[in-house]
Amino acid sequence: MLDFTIQNVLIPVSDDYATVDVQIGDGGIAGISPSLQVIGTAIDGKNKLLLPGFFNAHTHSSEMWQRGIMSMFPLELWLAELYDFAPLDPEQVYLSALGTAVETLLSGGTSVVDHLVLIPGLELETIAIASRAYKEVGIRAFIAPLIQDESLTAGIPSGESAPTHEPYFRSTAATLEIIEEAVRQFHRPDEGVNILVAPTGIQLCTDALFEGCTELSDRYNLCRHSHLLETRAQEKLAQEKYGCTAVEHLKRIGFLSDRTTLAHCVWLNDADIAILAETQSTVVHNPLSNLRLGSGIAPILKYRQAGVNVTFGCDGASSNDSQDLLEAIKIGSILHNVTDSDYQHWITPRQAVEMASLGGAKGLNIADKLGSLTVGKQADLVLYDLTNLSLLPRTDPIGLLVLGRPSNVVNSVWVNGKQIVADGKVTTINVDELRQELFNRSQWETKRKSETVAQIEAHYRTVMGL
Repeated sequence: MLDFTIQNVLIPVSDDYATVDVQIGDGGIAGISPSLQVIGTAIDGKNKLLLPGFFNAHTHSSEMWQRGIMSMFPLELWLAELYDFAPLDPEQVYLSALGTAVETLLSGGTSVVDHLVLIPGLELETIAIASRAYKEVGIRAFIAPLIQDESLTAGIPSGESAPTHEPYFRSTAATLEIIEEAVRQFHRPDEGVNILVAPTGIQLCTDALFEGCTELSDRYNLCRHSHLLETRAQEKLAQEKYGCTAVEHLKRIGFLSDRTTLAHCVWLNDADIAILAETQSTVVHNPLSNLRLGSGIAPILKYRQAGVNVTFGCDGASSNDSQDLLEAIKIGSILHNVTDSDYQHWITPRQAVEMASLGGAKGLNIADKLGSLTVGKQADLVLYDLTNLSLLPRTDPIGLLVLGRPSNVVNSVWVNGKQIVADGKVTTINVDELRQELFNRSQWETKRKSETVAQIEAHYRTVMGL
């Protein structure tokens, strides 16, 4: 780990900018001030903007293999189609984790929360492979193994029918044992890999699974992650299952806390929002997948006004078809200008940057270590090139970054003080080889609707009144 000093770099301060030197020592921010003494290597920060690294706070790395091919379906039918693809293999897990890390880094992210799809029978191997990939790239990884204990059809409201569902292939107890073993083997925060407990959501998980995850979270001091009320169908399902909202139920069984991040949160009412504020739970806004799947527009402005912490995620690359974090931040900010006519509630570019950095750190209970340019915090930093054509002419650098269409603007990235992007290129792995492998292991194709998807679609249209 090398010490270095970034000289004459632009940073945001209150409502303005300042040109300063930033000293990095022992992986942390040691000093921020004009004209500091150089420690270690001197780095020229002239005409560059320094920001804390963003969090890609919800994604599914392995979905990279289906991007661009999935039908224009709502989530429940989209999932049935996704399950219909050929099973993943370990090499695909490895390559897609590398790809997710690289795309996140080159769009300003230094941390990724991977709600990781597990290969049945190879669950621990899947986690080990993703962990290895993220370590090789050097991004800070929060691996949230995606678990459930109910079959796919249980995720759709019953309506007037009383369908029977196939039992899930693995017991709740066996699933929890896998997660506990994953914690023992792979939870190494000091090495940049964290394990989260991550039931997929109320639609496919029993109370026993949520409660088991809560117990593991408390025993090992782990963060919790889940999807929550992504669709209107899930809102209807919660009423069928619990006779109350999903948020009320999760509060009742103890899953909500200041260590809980909840992806989507589209279909919440005002009482639910108050509960999230009370429990200090974090909402991860995934605007692109919500639009792609027709899930709706999450009431992000209401969350912010209620004091709920909000951050951004790309979601998986087959429900967004990209891992461009700057794109998610832009859409996730300006989308809400049409949901509230009071422009004083609209999200400014500086607020969006804070949501993407400090908001992500708060959700993972590490705001004391990451998320802002603060002396004493770890050096997860991104340096942007302000001479890039997409950040010109010179107006407001953060405004250009958030509201524009920046491309190839990341000059350098450091995670825990270690440089992993230099001159716009990832230095820790061979990205050309990664591109070639992704190309060679895939083929041009189109997706045809299977009989299974057609059956689920017929039931879905009935219960949703379509």
